[in-house]
Amino acid sequence: MKWPKIRELGEALRSLFSSPYTSKFPKKASLPPPRFRGTIVFDETKCIGCGACVEVCPAKARALEDDVEKGIRHVVYLKDMCIYCGQCVAYCPCPGAIRHTLDYDLSFTDKEGYKDSIDKELVFCELCEAVITTKDHLNWIARRVGELAYANPTLILARQQELSTVELGPTGEGTEPYRSGHQRLLCPDCRRKVWLNEIWGY
Repeated sequence: MKWPKIRELGEALRSLFSSPYTSKFPKKASLPPPRFRGTIVFDETKCIGCGACVEVCPAKARALEDDVEKGIRHVVYLKDMCIYCGQCVAYCPCPGAIRHTLDYDLSFTDKEGYKDSIDKELVFCELCEAVITTKDHLNWIARRVGELAYANPTLILARQQELSTVELGPTGEGTEPYRSGHQRLLCPDCRRKVWLNEIWGY
């Protein structure tokens, strides 16, 4: 008979008088490490609804849904499709707008529990009424470029509208672009038509 080694006997004795290595989950949730990639949450005050997170998500767990009738953009996050790679957190242009939490419990009784979304106000072209982007996104760009925003009428008007110094609205679908349309909120296509009309008279 082979006798156990002294080291093995020591480990056995220590385990008798020490606390267990396992956690008491699910009775008591275990705390993950600080850099754990848990459930992702939005900060609605910091998110601008630009859609950068949608572009970089490899699992297609994010989506943009534009409700044109209500003028609202829904930034959707699907927890059941997320692989927690952290790409949306890394490439979000607004620090703190998207972040991981330490929550790893994803048990819900219905599918709606796996869907999270926030709403952002949309900005429409005043000529063709096409969606340009969100109001917060335009204002974020204007603040980032600073005084260079004065080179773009759309950015100027977005900032003035935020300050309640102008009132803007659609001029009607099918309106021909003319020089007066230069100082309006326009999509890139209508902006190009206005410039061509102003420069070449098209």
